[in-house]
Amino acid sequence: MRAMILSAGLGTRMRPLTDYTPKPLLKVGGKPLIVWHIERLKEAGFKHIVINVAYLGNQIIEYLGDGSKYGVTIEFSDEQDEGALETAGGIIKALPLLSDTFLVVNGDIWTDYSYNSSLELSNNILAHLVLIDNPPHNPNGDFVLDKTDKKYTFSGIGYYSKKLFEGLEYGKRALAPILFQAIKDKKLTTEYYSGKWYDIGT
Repeated sequence: MRAMILSAGLGTRMRPLTDYTPKPLLKVGGKPLIVWHIERLKEAGFKHIVINVAYLGNQIIEYLGDGSKYGVTIEFSDEQDEGALETAGGIIKALPLLSDTFLVVNGDIWTDYSYNSSLELSNNILAHLVLIDNPPHNPNGDFVLDKTDKKYTFSGIGYYSKKLFEGLEYGKRALAPILFQAIKDKKLTTEYYSGKWYDIGT
């Protein structure tokens, strides 16, 4: 399985830190945030990582290179000409670089969640999302986990089938409507994670 790190955002909430440095290269605990992701993914068995870039994207490309210094292969999906395509648009553009089932991780989170490089989606399931307790900036949550009707927040970690995006042209496109349609069609599953999770952009 391949993994994708979403790294094309403008980082507006982190200004002035991001005026000249893209958010994925801001240091957390002495190393760029995106390097934490790469190292955790490698530990979980991911050998091929796709990273989409837009704002100040060349800095990310030059810093990470082909991934060999991290023991992985890195390929870039460059959105600098179009401008950031939003989550689904970025995924759709990167599909030729991804495996039939793939992991997507938001680049602006930090978590100790254990990624699963061998996860297989059940028959007819197109997406599997990791949900967490609602943080202060999202008190009402995003998705219902079970029959209790309590809503939880989408962590920014999801496993997807390429079939979820079949027939969709890339362009600026949000992910949420696609996920809600998958829920309606009963083609989406979830899991609850209670470990450490932080939104670095807030």
